[in-house]
Amino acid sequence: MSMQRMLLLIYLDWQVIPAENIVAAFQSSQKTVFAVSRTPSKAQIFLEALELGLGGVVLKVEDVKAVLELKDYFDRRNESSNLLDFTRATVTQVQMVGMGDQVCVDLCCLMRPGEGLLVGSFARGLFLVHSEYLESNYISSRPFGVNAGPVHAYVAVPAIVGRVKIETRPLILVEAKRDSNDHTPYSILLQNAETVTLVCPHQGNEHQNTAIPVTPLKIGDEVLLRVQGGARHTGIEIEEFILLRNEQGS
Repeated sequence: MSMQRMLLLIYLDWQVIPAENIVAAFQSSQKTVFAVSRTPSKAQIFLEALELGLGGVVLKVEDVKAVLELKDYFDRRNESSNLLDFTRATVTQVQMVGMGDQVCVDLCCLMRPGEGLLVGSFARGLFLVHSEYLESNYISSRPFGVNAGPVHAYVAVPAIVGRVKIETRPLILVEAKRDSNDHTPYSILLQNAETVTLVCPHQGNEHQNTAIPVTPLKIGDEVLLRVQGGARHTGIEIEEFILLRNEQGS
């Protein structure tokens, strides 16, 4: 990169608004703007200002822990921007199981159609539960909220959680397999309500995934599944044979 196109800003008391003003001033410029920061938290201000951020930061610290902390930030940001691989799974069982404490998760961001949270009874496979973006006759659109299943569930949250509400509701068990030769069942428990939906693969010429409520869900329907590692011990993935099954499952 040519030095003529680089601009280094040294300011010892950066705040959010000045950083945003700098991003706005140079957004149409050919120059790449770098800022000097003395802490990882201030560096994040520069990198997130007006969603675009500056071209980069120079972290001026003596403690290597600060460098590693900023590296963790970049790793998390890159991970959240990567597209996940999903597989089609066919529903093999739908069963009402009674009452339970289910969790409503409200994020600090707005989700679009086809987006939601990954939820599952076991970490080996998570279902894509659609957000409450879809408006219905029962509730208004809540594109920041997801009914994320009972309190026992694994939930992958790629954003900041603003609020969590726990309430007792009737639950439904959904089990699915990737194909007829798959001996590993994947399961999820969700609130049994018309407003709780799972994302399913697009059909025909449609280019977007659609959502299906859990209430009319039946054996043979297809849903999207995120298959990942095996067993876990205190939340840490381990290589060990562990037999896991639902008490209500087959």
